[in-house]
Amino acid sequence: MTFQAPKINYSGTIKEVSVGAGAAAVKVGGESCYPFYTFEGAMPNKPRIAFEVWDYMPEDWPEWAIEPYRDVISDPVAWAKKAVEVYGAEMIALQLKSADPNGMDRDPEEVVATVKAVSDAISVPLIVWGTANDDKDAVILRRVAEVCEGKNVALGPVSDKNYKQIGATAIAYGQA
Repeated sequence: MTFQAPKINYSGTIKEVSVGAGAAAVKVGGESCYPFYTFEGAMPNKPRIAFEVWDYMPEDWPEWAIEPYRDVISDPVAWAKKAVEVYGAEMIALQLKSADPNGMDRDPEEVVATVKAVSDAISVPLIVWGTANDDKDAVILRRVAEVCEGKNVALGPVSDKNYKQIGATAIAYGQA
C-alpha cells in the first residue's frame, strides 16, 4: 500500500498583483493552494524577498541586525540602495515607523519626502508599509500614491476604516 498525501481542493485563488514598473516589475500571488503545497494546486509565481528598510535609524535593534547596514542605517535612501546593490534585494519594504502617532509622530510631508527619495533611488519594486493607525495611514498613503505616480508601489496596511480613501487614490495614481 502506497502513501497518499491528503489533498484539499480549494475553490478560490489569491489575487495576482504586479508590483513595480517596467522590467523590474514582479508578479506575486495567484496561488490556489497553501505556499509550496503544489500537489494541491498552482503556485504560478515564485516567492520574492523584500528587504525591510525603516524610515529612521532603529534604536533597539540587536548588534547583529545593525552590523550589515552600520554605514547606512541612519539614511533610508542609502540603506535601500545597499540592500539592492550589495545584497541583491528584489524588492524594498519601506516601514514608516517614524510616522507612528504613538512614537515619533513625524509630520506626514516629511515622511512622504523620505518615501519619494527612496522610490527615486532604487530600481526595484517598492512596498510602503504605514503605521497601522487608520487615520494617519489614510493621510500618508494617499500622499505616497500621489508622489510615486507611475511606479506601481504597493501600499499597506489598509483596513475597513480607510480602504476607500487609500484604495481610490491608489487606483487613480496607478498603485497596488
